[in-house]
Amino acid sequence: MRPRVVLVGAPGAGKSTVGLLLADRLGVNFRDTDDDVELIAGKSISDIFVDDGEPAFRALEREAVAAELTIHDGVLALGGGAVADAACP
Repeated sequence: MRPRVVLVGAPGAGKSTVGLLLADRLGVNFRDTDDDVELIAGKSISDIFVDDGEPAFRALEREAVAAELTIHDGVLALGGGAVADAACP
């Protein structure tokens, strides 16, 4: 299973807004890996950066992206830094 569409872009570029619209049009689910990171950590992304630092956030992001690329079959939005991380799938 693979996502039908993967959206990438800078933070605040509109990936979630466009992703929701596109998913609706295609009749599939929308998922944002930033939401997964917050769920795994139990706190907001900004709190992860402040409390744990960027390396901890990037590790959580890699985990979320790797999982969603194998289980999500709709529209997937990746965090803005995911494609810049050479260790990210």
